Amino acid sequence: MKWWKYPILLGLGVAFAIGLSKAQLISFVRIRRMFAFAEPHLYLVIASAVAVGLVSTLILKAITKKDIGGQDYQVKDRPFRPGIIFGGLIFGVGWYLTTACPGPIYALLGNLQWPALFILAGALIGAFLFGLLKPKLKD
Repeated sequence: MKWWKYPILLGLGVAFAIGLSKAQLISFVRIRRMFAFAEPHLYLVIASAVAVGLVSTLILKAITKKDIGGQDYQVKDRPFRPGIIFGGLIFGVGWYLTTACPGPIYALLGNLQWPALFILAGALIGAFLFGLLKPKLKD
Protein backbone atom coordinates (compact mmCIF):
# COMPACT_ATOMS: atom_id res chain seq x y z
CA MET A 1 0.00 0.00 0.00
CA LYS A 2 1.25 3.48 -0.77
CA TRP A 3 2.61 5.43 2.22
CA TRP A 4 0.18 8.34 1.87
CA LYS A 5 -2.81 6.06 2.51
CA TYR A 6 -1.72 5.33 6.09
CA PRO A 7 -2.54 8.82 7.47
CA ILE A 8 -5.94 8.60 5.75
CA LEU A 9 -6.63 5.24 7.38
CA LEU A 10 -5.42 6.57 10.74
CA GLY A 11 -7.80 9.52 10.40
CA LEU A 12 -10.68 7.17 9.60
CA GLY A 13 -9.81 5.10 12.67
CA VAL A 14 -9.80 8.18 14.88
CA ALA A 15 -13.13 9.29 13.42
CA PHE A 16 -14.53 5.80 14.08
CA ALA A 17 -13.38 5.96 17.72
CA ILE A 18 -14.94 9.40 18.15
CA GLY A 19 -18.17 8.05 16.69
CA LEU A 20 -18.14 5.10 19.09
CA SER A 21 -17.63 7.47 22.01
CA LYS A 22 -20.27 9.99 20.99
CA ALA A 23 -22.84 7.27 20.32
CA GLN A 24 -22.15 5.83 23.79
CA LEU A 25 -21.16 2.48 22.30
CA ILE A 26 -18.30 2.15 24.78
CA SER A 27 -20.45 3.03 27.78
CA PHE A 28 -20.25 0.50 30.60
CA VAL A 29 -23.85 1.29 31.54
CA ARG A 30 -25.18 0.87 27.96
CA ILE A 31 -23.40 -2.46 27.49
CA ARG A 32 -24.67 -3.85 30.82
CA ARG A 33 -28.21 -2.73 29.96
CA MET A 34 -27.94 -4.41 26.57
CA PHE A 35 -26.97 -7.74 28.13
CA ALA A 36 -29.81 -7.39 30.66
CA PHE A 37 -32.24 -6.75 27.75
CA ALA A 38 -33.12 -3.46 29.48
CA GLU A 39 -32.69 -1.17 26.47
CA PRO A 40 -32.47 -1.66 22.70
CA HIS A 41 -29.83 1.03 21.95
CA LEU A 42 -26.90 -1.27 21.18
CA TYR A 43 -29.06 -3.89 19.49
CA LEU A 44 -30.33 -1.24 17.08
CA VAL A 45 -26.78 -0.04 16.40
CA ILE A 46 -25.60 -3.62 15.75
CA ALA A 47 -28.55 -4.29 13.45
CA SER A 48 -27.82 -1.05 11.58
CA ALA A 49 -24.16 -2.04 11.21
CA VAL A 50 -25.13 -5.44 9.81
CA ALA A 51 -27.52 -3.81 7.33
CA VAL A 52 -24.92 -1.23 6.23
CA GLY A 53 -22.30 -3.97 5.88
CA LEU A 54 -24.62 -6.12 3.79
CA VAL A 55 -25.62 -3.29 1.46
CA SER A 56 -22.01 -2.06 1.19
CA THR A 57 -20.76 -5.54 0.31
CA LEU A 58 -23.43 -5.95 -2.36
CA ILE A 59 -22.53 -2.55 -3.85
CA LEU A 60 -18.80 -3.33 -3.79
CA LYS A 61 -19.39 -6.69 -5.45
CA ALA A 62 -21.41 -4.98 -8.18
CA ILE A 63 -19.18 -2.00 -9.03
CA THR A 64 -15.64 -2.64 -7.74
CA LYS A 65 -12.95 -4.94 -9.00
CA LYS A 66 -10.10 -3.72 -6.73
CA ASP A 67 -9.91 -3.00 -3.01
CA ILE A 68 -8.15 -0.02 -1.39
CA GLY A 69 -4.81 -1.85 -1.57
CA GLY A 70 -5.19 -2.54 -5.30
CA GLN A 71 -5.94 -6.25 -4.84
CA ASP A 72 -8.79 -7.98 -6.64
CA TYR A 73 -11.92 -7.63 -4.50
CA GLN A 74 -13.50 -10.97 -3.62
CA VAL A 75 -16.09 -12.10 -1.12
CA LYS A 76 -15.49 -15.76 -0.37
CA ASP A 77 -18.25 -18.02 0.86
CA ARG A 78 -17.40 -19.48 4.23
CA PRO A 79 -18.91 -22.76 5.38
CA PHE A 80 -20.55 -23.05 8.79
CA ARG A 81 -18.33 -24.62 11.42
CA PRO A 82 -19.48 -25.67 14.92
CA GLY A 83 -16.53 -23.82 16.46
CA ILE A 84 -18.24 -20.57 15.48
CA ILE A 85 -20.84 -21.14 18.23
CA PHE A 86 -18.18 -21.86 20.87
CA GLY A 87 -16.12 -18.85 19.74
CA GLY A 88 -19.20 -16.64 19.80
CA LEU A 89 -19.99 -17.72 23.34
CA ILE A 90 -16.43 -16.94 24.46
CA PHE A 91 -16.64 -13.57 22.71
CA GLY A 92 -20.00 -12.76 24.33
CA VAL A 93 -18.86 -13.71 27.83
CA GLY A 94 -15.68 -11.68 27.37
CA TRP A 95 -17.70 -8.73 26.10
CA TYR A 96 -20.02 -8.94 29.11
CA LEU A 97 -17.20 -9.24 31.67
CA THR A 98 -15.00 -6.51 30.21
CA THR A 99 -17.76 -4.40 28.61
CA ALA A 100 -15.57 -4.08 25.52
CA CYS A 101 -15.34 -5.89 22.22
CA PRO A 102 -12.13 -5.53 20.18
CA GLY A 103 -13.02 -2.40 18.19
CA PRO A 104 -13.78 -0.08 21.12
CA ILE A 105 -10.69 -1.03 23.12
CA TYR A 106 -8.73 1.76 21.45
CA ALA A 107 -11.63 4.20 21.89
CA LEU A 108 -11.63 3.36 25.60
CA LEU A 109 -7.89 4.07 25.76
CA GLY A 110 -8.46 7.32 23.87
CA ASN A 111 -10.97 8.27 26.56
CA LEU A 112 -8.28 7.57 29.19
CA GLN A 113 -10.01 4.46 30.48
CA TRP A 114 -6.75 2.83 31.58
CA PRO A 115 -8.26 -0.53 32.66
CA ALA A 116 -8.72 -1.09 28.92
CA LEU A 117 -4.97 -1.86 28.85
CA PHE A 118 -5.83 -5.15 30.58
CA ILE A 119 -8.55 -5.84 28.01
CA LEU A 120 -6.08 -5.11 25.20
CA ALA A 121 -3.48 -7.39 26.78
CA GLY A 122 -6.09 -10.17 27.07
CA ALA A 123 -7.13 -9.71 23.44
CA LEU A 124 -3.53 -9.87 22.25
CA ILE A 125 -2.78 -12.94 24.37
CA GLY A 126 -5.96 -14.61 23.09
CA ALA A 127 -5.04 -13.88 19.47
CA PHE A 128 -1.53 -15.22 20.06
CA LEU A 129 -2.84 -18.41 21.67
CA PHE A 130 -5.32 -18.90 18.84
CA GLY A 131 -2.45 -18.59 16.36
CA LEU A 132 -0.54 -21.27 18.25
CA LEU A 133 -3.53 -23.60 18.57
CA LYS A 134 -5.09 -23.09 15.14
CA PRO A 135 -3.19 -25.94 13.45
CA LYS A 136 -4.48 -28.34 16.13
CA LEU A 137 -8.12 -27.22 15.94
CA LYS A 138 -10.64 -29.05 13.77
CA ASP A 139 -11.98 -27.23 10.73
